[in-house]
Amino acid sequence: MGAGVTVIVPTFNERDNVAELVRRTAAALAGREAEILFVDDSTDDTAAEVERVAADATVPVRVIHRADNAGGLGGAVVVGLEAALADVCIVMDGDLQHPPELLPALLDRYLAGDADVVAASRYIGGGDTSGLGTAVRFGVSRAATWLTRAMFPRRLARSTDPMTGFFLVDRRRLDVAALRPQGFKILLEILARTDLRIAEVPMEFGERRHGTSKASLRQGATFIAHLARLRFGKMSLFAAIGVLGAIANLAIMWALTAAGVPYIWAAIIGAEVTIVGNFLLQERFVFADMRTDARSTTVRFAASFTFNNVEAALRIPVMALMVETWHISSVLATALSLIVAFFARFLFHSLVVYAPRRRREERQAAGEPEPDTATLRIIRAIDAEAMKPGEL
Repeated sequence: MGAGVTVIVPTFNERDNVAELVRRTAAALAGREAEILFVDDSTDDTAAEVERVAADATVPVRVIHRADNAGGLGGAVVVGLEAALADVCIVMDGDLQHPPELLPALLDRYLAGDADVVAASRYIGGGDTSGLGTAVRFGVSRAATWLTRAMFPRRLARSTDPMTGFFLVDRRRLDVAALRPQGFKILLEILARTDLRIAEVPMEFGERRHGTSKASLRQGATFIAHLARLRFGKMSLFAAIGVLGAIANLAIMWALTAAGVPYIWAAIIGAEVTIVGNFLLQERFVFADMRTDARSTTVRFAASFTFNNVEAALRIPVMALMVETWHISSVLATALSLIVAFFARFLFHSLVVYAPRRRREERQAAGEPEPDTATLRIIRAIDAEAMKPGEL
């Protein structure tokens, strides 16, 4: 027996969602050869509920219950990929925040033939993030996405939502045994370890029906550790150059203050010298593989120089406030502020300064919609309000 598509659903205590998920998935896949495969790590009777629902389902439904949930959700997905009857597999959560009605769109986009992975994205035109709920969850999600794309700027250049858990993948294009997932972000693992072609369809991220979120500080720590393990190279080089720049900055500042120069002027001079030096080193050692597709050297330098000066203009008053308020050494205050500034600099350089210049042209040529994120919607709303007739 072979199936056209296997829908893999990793579950952890999702008993109350099983019946509705199977019903809606079967309806969405009506007329297609398909199966639903649950990989269950639950401590309740979710596996028994799957078997009960399977008896009356209109599509084949199977369940694999793992006594040892090695690798977390990502490990469950790998088990599902290995056990699937079909080579075309779709991964989706069991909490119904991923709408089963989107399954045909994923399959149709895959059948266009130019993608090995089709991801459901919350951050392209037509997508929606309201299911995230609070502003804090939205902010954490966006920050994690930016950080991830910054660490893999080439592999994820065509992915607006590498953190999504709803995606299609052609198993024949994967070395499943080579995957080493940890935690929730299995798509990131796949994209970071392969050169698979990716396409996206917009997703309206739904609200949770039953159960509770599995996100936690522990999962956040697991994600950071996994991200570092996948790709610590580029960020570590950036950090090493940043450390050299910081040492040079502190040395210049120490020498100037020892010569009687006021510490604020010493900090400004040290910042300007290290901004230029850091850019030259980053061009040579960190982002050399991205320069071909990026904008011209002049534009890159102007963007980098401007951002770093704006950052310094904001950082130095904060440093002065720490000196005057906390009565700490100006050198120590500078060191603390440089640590915070490191992450902002890395994100900006990876995502903006060295962004592929042809990305927008290629998107327009393919007829793909422009991004429509929550941030852009807020900007448009502010712009519309500001342009209304009347006095401000």
